[in-house]
Amino acid sequence: MGPIALRAAVRPGGDGRRIGSAGDFEGWVAERSAAELVEPFTFVVRTDGALRLAPRRSEHVACASGEPVLSAGEIGFVRDADRWVVGIVSNQSTGYCPDVSSWPAVARALDLPGLGRPSGFTHEVVFRRCPECGEHNIVREGHFVCVFCDSDLPAVWNVDTAT
Repeated sequence: MGPIALRAAVRPGGDGRRIGSAGDFEGWVAERSAAELVEPFTFVVRTDGALRLAPRRSEHVACASGEPVLSAGEIGFVRDADRWVVGIVSNQSTGYCPDVSSWPAVARALDLPGLGRPSGFTHEVVFRRCPECGEHNIVREGHFVCVFCDSDLPAVWNVDTAT
């Protein structure tokens, strides 16, 4: 959904590391510095159902190798006793604009490597495409009005439609 220039910059193999098991996650986290682990990371869940992680300032489309996704956003990890858990997770991706209903895909992807997780996004972002002007919007405080043309926005997610 984001700028075409970002999609053109996607490299073969992508920037995201596939995390399909506990070993994958342990290897990935061992390569991170303490300073990196303080900030959230970019994540996607591609259609294979596995989590992919990249540095925070990475573009989601690059993390996904330009492929379609089930969800995308930002995620942060914390150490809890003897295991890693998700401290924060959102669907904040202006490149893919995933609906909040994409949480089950994220939950399944986090369960594969055995990461502790919340029961839903800790921060939900509501995306809508304006049917009048076609612009993408972030709905704030339940105000379903286009910030570009002042038209009403639909109550249901419609970002992947051409209307």
